[in-house]
Amino acid sequence: MWVYTGGEQTTMADITANQAVTGPLIAADGTPLKRKLAQTTRRARMRALLLTAPLVLFLLVSFVFPIGQMLYQSAHNPSFGDVLPNTARALAEWEGDGVPGEEMFAILAADLKQAREDRSIGRAATRVNYELPGSRSLFTRTVRNIGKVEAAPYKEALIEINEKWDDPILWATLKRVSNDYTASFYLAAVDRKYDADGSIVMQDEKRQIYVQLFWRTLWLSALITFLCFLLAYPVSYMLSVLPLRYSNLLMILVLLPFWTSLLVRTTAWIAMLQSEGVVNDLLVWTSVLDDDNRAQMIYNRTGTIVAMTHILLPFMILPLYSVMKTIPPSYMRAARSLGANSFTAFRRVYFPQTIPGIAAGTLLVFILAIGYYITPALVGGQDGQLISNLIAFHMQRSLNWSLAAALGGILLVGVLVLYWVYNKLVGIDKLKFG
Repeated sequence: MWVYTGGEQTTMADITANQAVTGPLIAADGTPLKRKLAQTTRRARMRALLLTAPLVLFLLVSFVFPIGQMLYQSAHNPSFGDVLPNTARALAEWEGDGVPGEEMFAILAADLKQAREDRSIGRAATRVNYELPGSRSLFTRTVRNIGKVEAAPYKEALIEINEKWDDPILWATLKRVSNDYTASFYLAAVDRKYDADGSIVMQDEKRQIYVQLFWRTLWLSALITFLCFLLAYPVSYMLSVLPLRYSNLLMILVLLPFWTSLLVRTTAWIAMLQSEGVVNDLLVWTSVLDDDNRAQMIYNRTGTIVAMTHILLPFMILPLYSVMKTIPPSYMRAARSLGANSFTAFRRVYFPQTIPGIAAGTLLVFILAIGYYITPALVGGQDGQLISNLIAFHMQRSLNWSLAAALGGILLVGVLVLYWVYNKLVGIDKLKFG
């Protein structure tokens, strides 16, 4: 191959030979070009890393670490071992058959005396009570009377204080809670428990509430998502086809709820949906309902559905509008000019192009709905409560943080599974938020 260089013809072999003679290419500062490029690339990477470091740190502190802490808390509860350490170690070595002997009771008595001085028995009693309801009083009563037990036989003395100390089920439970790591809270979160033999069985019928709440949460979230889709699709279409001055005014109305407190919007629905509220008064005035038979639309499932649909509706409108705005109107006109009627043109031309917006809106609304807390707590009553309300109850009132973490962990896994299924059916790569 010939190369023209200022009036002379030079072959590529000549150029290569000249480079071999002169050595590697040198930058202006005398550094080899290869090393200079590596230094420049490294500086660019470090600059990009420093620019993204605050965001990465924020995500780690506010998102990754709390989730990791929640998952760890759901399987780790050292309360019993911290309060009664010697008893916990002895239980770990015990075979677990029947009721232990005098040596175990002596260790327990010593730990109970220390717990009485530290005033810490409540933590251990609460931990055992999670596994065996009604056992908290056993520990508190025993600690109050442990000062009377001064010498052996400790087993006989403790059983005399409370005969439950002679129950094999109690000791099987103590052996189980002596381990800092346990699956008991996850079992409780799905209405299961360990029996005296260590087998997994169903909870008593009166205590089977969590699975029902999970199903109710999924069902209501799906229904609210569907209602938001039905309401948002025509609004988004109108926004996309109206002239700019009218669409901007309508967009302000769509965004207006974001400028209003969530608490204000929720309490406004309480005023509107109650028995003497605006909606019932309107239905009575139009003779749809009798004054004596006003509809109950608040503090039940209806109130939850209405209020949450209103609150989450903008999160469906915005993704749909962002996609519809990019669809040229000429596509529909072309379909009709080729012989398709309006419905066929919509079904085969327009609607498939809006699927990315539908996918983004439904995913966003469903994930928000499945973890909503304030609105169901205010307007849901007993029938409209979601699993998030029970998680808050265990965090704030019962203080069973491990069970709350287990419920949250199951909810997180459920959302991830649904996200995976959604990716298989629709494709996350088709999502468009704007």
